[in-house]
Amino acid sequence: MSIYIPAEYQETGGAKDFADSLIDMVEKFETDHPDKFDVVSSIDEVLAAKAAGKVALPLGIENGAAVEDDLANLEHFFNRGVRYITLTHSKNNQICDSSYEEPDNRKWNGLSPFGKEVVAEMNRLGIMIDISHVSDDAFYQVMELSQAPAIASHSSCRHFTPGFERNMDDEMIRKLAENGGVIQINFGSEELNAYIESYREQNPFPYATLDDVVAHIDHVVKLVGIDHVGLGSDYDGVGDSLPEGLKDVSEFPNLIEALLVKGYSDEDIEKILSGNVIRVWKAVEAKAAELQAQS
Repeated sequence: MSIYIPAEYQETGGAKDFADSLIDMVEKFETDHPDKFDVVSSIDEVLAAKAAGKVALPLGIENGAAVEDDLANLEHFFNRGVRYITLTHSKNNQICDSSYEEPDNRKWNGLSPFGKEVVAEMNRLGIMIDISHVSDDAFYQVMELSQAPAIASHSSCRHFTPGFERNMDDEMIRKLAENGGVIQINFGSEELNAYIESYREQNPFPYATLDDVVAHIDHVVKLVGIDHVGLGSDYDGVGDSLPEGLKDVSEFPNLIEALLVKGYSDEDIEKILSGNVIRVWKAVEAKAAELQAQS
């Protein structure tokens, strides 16, 4: 469940309180419908929810603005069940620079001094670091500093969208994979197709297709192997730009069918759907246990 914090909270204040209110809302799903939902905070709890026939609801904060300027808030959110944090969103924040900011408006040239502390504390607690939305400099600094693998929870391949820093280029994908991480493909048409940006102002919106999603998955697999790609979808975040054939979650079977036709095995598809992210989550849990034992 995406605990999304709009960038405006970085200016008005109240980001932490807003995040808490959204977590309260998710917890109410479980309270109101305990037969259907489990809010989960570990791999064991995910698997238990699945075995019980329930929908597992893990928590991730999108935009580290919710941490505000207090490192102790990371432990607060960990105790509330948050297991990944996207370091920033559409604007530079107190942790790092955003990919959406113009290069001459980058505040930190990557991570801030506080952001470097955030990376270390997320490692210690066992919170996955999400590098979607961050600037390239911030990405490479996370790769250098983090002792655990990271995720790009909803990014796609810059190979197909030259100049669009929101996506990851081939070198970045290789670096993420070297560190054991996973890139999860975003379904937004702008993230999938460079042609869209130049075309859309004077023409009907040119939706990407299911084939574009498969092309991004193929590209990652050819670069770094099957163990480093997943699905980010971003169904709640890209508005009316979803690809033909994947307009909502009911159409996921279309994607599975397309992967089977392309020759992906059942084992490959299970890794793409969940296995690779579960592996990273386990590695982050293990590194946290190691770091806590050393302290």
